[in-house]
Amino acid sequence: METAPKPGRDVPPKKDRLQTKKKKPRERRNLEPQRSVSGAQDPFPGPAPVPVEEAGKFRRIDKSKKLPHSKSKTRSRLEVAEAEEEEISIKAARSELLLAEEPGFLEGENGENTAKIRQADIVEAVDIASAAKHFDLNLRQFGPYRLNYSPTGRHLAFGGRRGHVATLDWVTKRLMCEINVMEAVRDIRFLHSEALLAVAQNRWLHIYDNQGIELHCIRRCDRVTRLEFLPFHFLLATASETGFLTYLDVSVGKIVAALNARAGRLDIMTKNPYNAVIHLGHSNGTVSLWSPAMKEPLAKILCHRGGVRAVAVDSTGTYMATSGLDHQLKIFDLRGTFQPLSARTLPQGAGHLAFSQRGLLAAGMGDVVNIWAGQGKASPPSLEQPYLTHRLSGHVHGLHFCPFEDVLGVGHNGGITSMLVPGAAEPNFDGLESNPYRSQKQRQEWEVKALLEKVPAELICLDPRALAEVDVISLEQEKKERIERLGYDPEAKAPFQPKPKQKGRSSTASLVKRKRKVMDEEHRDKVRQSLEQQPQKQEKKAKPLRARPSALDRFVC
Repeated sequence: METAPKPGRDVPPKKDRLQTKKKKPRERRNLEPQRSVSGAQDPFPGPAPVPVEEAGKFRRIDKSKKLPHSKSKTRSRLEVAEAEEEEISIKAARSELLLAEEPGFLEGENGENTAKIRQADIVEAVDIASAAKHFDLNLRQFGPYRLNYSPTGRHLAFGGRRGHVATLDWVTKRLMCEINVMEAVRDIRFLHSEALLAVAQNRWLHIYDNQGIELHCIRRCDRVTRLEFLPFHFLLATASETGFLTYLDVSVGKIVAALNARAGRLDIMTKNPYNAVIHLGHSNGTVSLWSPAMKEPLAKILCHRGGVRAVAVDSTGTYMATSGLDHQLKIFDLRGTFQPLSARTLPQGAGHLAFSQRGLLAAGMGDVVNIWAGQGKASPPSLEQPYLTHRLSGHVHGLHFCPFEDVLGVGHNGGITSMLVPGAAEPNFDGLESNPYRSQKQRQEWEVKALLEKVPAELICLDPRALAEVDVISLEQEKKERIERLGYDPEAKAPFQPKPKQKGRSSTASLVKRKRKVMDEEHRDKVRQSLEQQPQKQEKKAKPLRARPSALDRFVC
């Protein structure tokens, strides 16, 4: 009979695991260039090169400045920041190729003057969608009107001197709200979105929503004449008859600063979109620049021999246009020099000025609107010959270019006029920043992100790039004061590094104790030397005392 084998007997021995493991063959990388499915080789491998000029437009770090001689850790961080900035600028230059829209322009045939082209001729030449953007609202009963476009350029708000306030989607002509406040309206402004509206009424400042419901009545802002909103700081700037410039933080409902300009009534105000500095025009011919962090103006510019009638700053913050009672229209350079670049005498002084996104300058003179154009966005407008001219049915009371649309809104005694101005606006918009087609949910999410990224009011200054630089003068002054307070320079000698020891004598506590002991000994020596030097200095300064002055002291050398 066959018996089953007992466990442990007649069983083949297990092989050693180390012997049974087989080494996997090392994979050879294919170093040959990749080929397509057809087998053809790419004649231009790798990403397409980006021109240096295109990437330079998006670069913020100046590589001409050498990195300072600092610690290795700080230097490595600066190098990483430069590499990231270089990569971001290249990506931005590549994505610019996807912007298919180009700015418009207007050219005359055979050297024809474009100022002679009427709005009716432009409407006939453009497509139906663009022609619908030119319209007139006959509201002579409640005029004159002030108007303002929303940051996305989709909604229009206007208010009449006799209390008429209305907001509408001017593209579809859908009315959002229409009320009569039964009080004179001096100015009107959208806040960070089209859902909130600030109205400067005859007595106080009022906040309304897009349904015409009054949300707030701010009585601390009284007799307001002009309004400006700073979107990145959530600040509403108001100029009043009493001569005060007030900053209201709309995110928390508090007044950040109330500055007395000491120049009488303030009714000429505009903002610099680049650095959020407020420009005020005064009756003595000067323009003052203000920040909520300073009680005195940042700068004062003497612009005209008479009073200033209007002020406007372009979107890049480079040029400022002013007009005065001397019938002069001037363009100033704001890049530190504050010198006039060009000037033109007008037959009738301009009462209202406005810059477009691409640098076109509009001026309202009585019932005529003149528009001047330059060579591009970064160049000042040429005042030699107007680009467009249009005559209205009443005197101009307000000008505002629509963002991302070649449209100029004009408020006058007879109502509202929407003019077509080819080449006035940026053809492409940033969908994450100002999206005219966003839904209500997208607008709410954008508001939350904008509030999280709100810039403090204390950071408003003439040169925003100075915030990222090191204040060397203050740093040296603090170092000097620290040396005087301690009696020695703690950074003059390299810090003591104890040598490692054995048998548990190199613990963290023992190392710190040894460092502290050496530092205390060095401190005692420094203080002892300084105390020994003080009596010597006092002896040198001390003069011998005499009992009585003598008349012969005058001959002593």
